Amino acid sequence: MQGVVGVFHHMDAVIDAAKALKAKRVGDLTVYSPTIHHEIEDALDEPISAVRRFTLIGGLLGWTFGYWAAIWASDYWPLQVGGKAIASWVPYTIIGFEMFVMVGCLSTVFGMMILSRIPRLVLNFGYDTRFTHGHYGIWVEAAPDRFGEIESMMKQHGAVEVRGER
Repeated sequence: MQGVVGVFHHMDAVIDAAKALKAKRVGDLTVYSPTIHHEIEDALDEPISAVRRFTLIGGLLGWTFGYWAAIWASDYWPLQVGGKAIASWVPYTIIGFEMFVMVGCLSTVFGMMILSRIPRLVLNFGYDTRFTHGHYGIWVEAAPDRFGEIESMMKQHGAVEVRGER
């Protein structure tokens, strides 16, 4: 991968640089921060995650499977009690709910791993160990012909160090 990494001392500078780079559409941005800051998330203006679709579909499949398994088991091994229906939905609601939660949770984790590309077989490009010790960083994936423009924008917004990586 080719791109430019910039190191910043202050969060406000990172937010300003990220907004400017997003407005210019120079390439894909990755922001490194020592802690979580929602202001950075707002500056990146990323779309809503699709993980919730995995949760919904997994939950509904689990709910369906829970009801189906309970009804199948009671039809296969019937226990006639006082002339009541063998396959009644009321007692199977608990099993359906538990399967809803279990399969929904598992599909959420599965979806999160798929969309996050975990496990990553390649190290993150543009990462610097200073980003875990109080500094902030921005990695912009771009073609080499745009390096100069990106470097000048980052320096204009307060980058302490800017370097291109190939």
